[in-house]
Amino acid sequence: MRLVGGAACVARIMVALHSGPPTTPAITVLAITAGLFLLAGLWTPIAGTLVAAIGIWLTFTHPDPLASVLLATIGATLALVGPGAWSIDARLFGWKRIDLRPRTK
Repeated sequence: MRLVGGAACVARIMVALHSGPPTTPAITVLAITAGLFLLAGLWTPIAGTLVAAIGIWLTFTHPDPLASVLLATIGATLALVGPGAWSIDARLFGWKRIDLRPRTK
């Protein structure tokens, strides 16, 4: 999901650059950087939050809001869930695993 979210963010900004209303250069650089960080799995909670915020911003400023809503949802999910086992974050900080205990009555 991290790879799809990062690639979708970069692709969405590239499409927005070539068609549609002009975007702010700072937002463009921020979105591409956040997408690349998601692809690499680096600073995933921060990058996911940025992708979610950019997706919400694109929803209100560009046509085709459904793709932007999907991008925002993926970004928010990645910010909450984390990068996964195969990421730079997992190599640097260790992979956090949540073990659920069996329910007791």
